[in-house]
Amino acid sequence: MKKIMALGAAMTLSLGSAQAADKVTVQLKWVAQAQFAGYFVAKEKGFYKDAGLDVTIKPGGPDVAPPQVIAGGGADVVVDWMPSALASREKGVPLVNISQTFKKSGLELTCRAETGIKKPTDLKGKVTGVWYGGNEYPFLSWMSKLGYKTDGSPAGVKIIKQGFNVDPLLQKQADCVSTMAYNEYWQVIDGGYKPSQLTVFKYEDEGVATLEDGLWVLDKNLKDPTFVAKMAKFVKASMKGWDYAKVNPDEAVKIILAGDSTGAKTAKDQKRMMTEVSKLLGDANGKLDVKDYDRTVATLMSGGSDPVITKKPEGAYSFAVYDAMK
Repeated sequence: MKKIMALGAAMTLSLGSAQAADKVTVQLKWVAQAQFAGYFVAKEKGFYKDAGLDVTIKPGGPDVAPPQVIAGGGADVVVDWMPSALASREKGVPLVNISQTFKKSGLELTCRAETGIKKPTDLKGKVTGVWYGGNEYPFLSWMSKLGYKTDGSPAGVKIIKQGFNVDPLLQKQADCVSTMAYNEYWQVIDGGYKPSQLTVFKYEDEGVATLEDGLWVLDKNLKDPTFVAKMAKFVKASMKGWDYAKVNPDEAVKIILAGDSTGAKTAKDQKRMMTEVSKLLGDANGKLDVKDYDRTVATLMSGGSDPVITKKPEGAYSFAVYDAMK
């Protein structure tokens, strides 16, 4: 009888544990790829489960805007770039940064050397591909810093809205295109160009780098101690996933490829991406460096008559989750 009672108690405890798993939905900024390896590794290796979490990872895409998804109740937390998040915040979506995954920017401008572009001032009068949908802000700030208009006038830079590929450069419709160090740059190389045939401007080097992949939640939810505790478990397990991915890149790539529903990704490109992304992570503690935040805000406000944000945000980041992690 005691054995039956003990068994029943164990089953009840087991069921209670299963039911107690906190559900978390995270919306990625882009499709499933090594850029987000830490989250996929944390899920596959059971780090979220061990933390008592049931995590759903929603891939993004060209038609997915993370701020809109979270505003509509489609996610608890989103991965977004700071320019996009702060612009959305000023427009009424009260996003708050709870953790900063990427400590450095991977954004670049890649140009065909044959166009004569060797330094930033050579961009005057040239045709440049720029990503929009929230990704254009660092470029616009950079051009403002150089004093170049972006309306296509001869003394400025002509912009073409670039898809998430490098076709305008490969087809010579543009002199330069936007690339990420971990992704599109390698598409240019795979497209037949040698590094010596390219001029690459890293936004970090030009002093206009803004923070990229970070974790953002809605302000109101941080007033709930239960939500803060849940996010602390999520961030901590995610960082464990990132640490694992850095040390075990081949396994991380296998996990990413296993979740690729498109079948378009290859081990070669994902391994290169994982290598480059690892350079952007810094210490995987998830804590936002306020100096980097201030630099990003200053860059976004330096757009002359067309700044990304018009005033310094108040309460746009919180260490509540980081403190709860400890």
